[in-house]
Amino acid sequence: MPLIPYALTRPFLFGLDPEHAHELTLGSIAKLQNTPAQCLWSQTRVKDPVTVAGLKFPNRIGLAAGLDKNGRCIDGLGAMGFGFIEVGTVTPKGQPGNDKPRMFRLPEADALINRLGFNNEGLDAFLANVRRARSFRAAGGLVGLNIGKNAATPIENAVDDYLIGLAGVFPHADYITVNISSPNTKNLRALQSDEALDALLSRLQERKLALAVEHKRRVPMFVKIAPDLDEAQVGVIARTLKANGIDGVIATNTTISREAVKGLPHAEETGGLSGRPVFEASNRVIGLLRAELGAGYPIIGVGGVLSGADAQAKLAAGADLVQVYTGLIYRGPALVSECAAAMARA
Repeated sequence: MPLIPYALTRPFLFGLDPEHAHELTLGSIAKLQNTPAQCLWSQTRVKDPVTVAGLKFPNRIGLAAGLDKNGRCIDGLGAMGFGFIEVGTVTPKGQPGNDKPRMFRLPEADALINRLGFNNEGLDAFLANVRRARSFRAAGGLVGLNIGKNAATPIENAVDDYLIGLAGVFPHADYITVNISSPNTKNLRALQSDEALDALLSRLQERKLALAVEHKRRVPMFVKIAPDLDEAQVGVIARTLKANGIDGVIATNTTISREAVKGLPHAEETGGLSGRPVFEASNRVIGLLRAELGAGYPIIGVGGVLSGADAQAKLAAGADLVQVYTGLIYRGPALVSECAAAMARA
């Protein structure tokens, strides 16, 4: 149990602008991680080892990319009991992202809308932060590094940015995620279409194999997809992943649908909707992927997990591992232990 219950800190944080609260929290964790003050939020990790994509995960609950875009807080966040932490999305060059305000809470729906737009300090700063992380990995935690394209890079040249990111993160990642599904970078989701996806993944896989020889290490590569896909689109993506030898898939990113939050304050803000409203859409895509990919193909499920039962439902839909993000903001560190324990019993 954390020394300070999240129920005491949440009202203060929710009284602040969402992005300010986010920055304040990450800044505090970055400053206090690996110090005695880390006991304020740390928890004993639930032991539930599982091997997925050739990697041994200490348990099946992870942090989704997007919360720690610059990889500053790997050790501090890991102390909450996660089996794995995914940081990024990082782009080759630093960029400010979209104009503020760009993050909105919808507490009636346990949801967030963000249009941050891959705001990050760039690959060099990101890798420096990742290299500084020590205690989480020393305790067996795994770290995924999530790569994307710069907003200024034309979509027809997107592969160049992904290749730069892949080469940069490869020596430092336990696994790599290719993010082609954020709704906040113009035209990015077009990369999920048949020919574009095949062209991108074939180039990345070719480069990954060369990097594996160069660095004498194997690093699995996952692709993160959107929940706003029909059955035919999911089928195309699944077949393209297998055809290119991609190691796994993460389902899903945020949704552009607003059906579940109609009429709520901020519901019509542009951006990706996360939290409880994306739960069913995510599970639907996970189920379609499992049916198409068959048993044994690694799937990480993410979207709308706010309880241990939600995490179990992700496994039942076909996921091997589960990630949280928005649920952590609404529930705090206790959600991590609850999910990990629930999946260990599943």
